[in-house]
Amino acid sequence: MTGAGDESFIAAVKPLVDAMGGDLLPPDEAGPDDVVLTWEGADVVAVRLPQLADSLDHILAAMERRKGMPLADLDRKAKQEVVRVLEARGAFSVRHGVETVAGALGVSRFTVYNYLNREKQG
Repeated sequence: MTGAGDESFIAAVKPLVDAMGGDLLPPDEAGPDDVVLTWEGADVVAVRLPQLADSLDHILAAMERRKGMPLADLDRKAKQEVVRVLEARGAFSVRHGVETVAGALGVSRFTVYNYLNREKQG
């Protein structure tokens, strides 16, 4: 990463990158799939985005932190809400997304599909 004047820019984008599960690295270490952020005409920092499957794990861990308990310990209504939020965030477009979410919630795939169908009908 670059000079001290860029530290405020990096500090500003870090919460977003952390929320996505990405990593910050110097722009000269950026690979072809990384996103280089430019500020005031200079490359300041590169962002390495996570693989989609890693993003889902990151999202689930963040939800557990927000809830203050393992997702499997939530009541049925709270688990349905988790599924609704995850669907809105595209979690079920990831390969094995339903299985991953079912495992985190401590329910079967069938139950997750029921929660999804309930949302679509309601």
